[in-house]
Amino acid sequence: VSVIDNGIGISKENQKKIFEPFSQLESPLPREAGGTGLGLAIARQIIEKHGGRIWVESEYGEGSRFNFTLPLANAGQSYPRKAAA
Repeated sequence: VSVIDNGIGISKENQKKIFEPFSQLESPLPREAGGTGLGLAIARQIIEKHGGRIWVESEYGEGSRFNFTLPLANAGQSYPRKAAA
């Protein structure tokens, strides 16, 4: 799955940071709403716990493409569930 935008893009240096918890990048654009910097970190945790992968392709000034993959399960295949804490 890919999500593409035509925003300002993300530098290579900042691409390494955006999946870390509480990461917020400086932007020349005004922020209309604040955030916690947790969205991509949570998405990464969920995707990786399901055996998937998430990554970004971006060039500063060109926009970004966020991609993720998840493995397909065979019909009827079940996975063990962890007991509730």
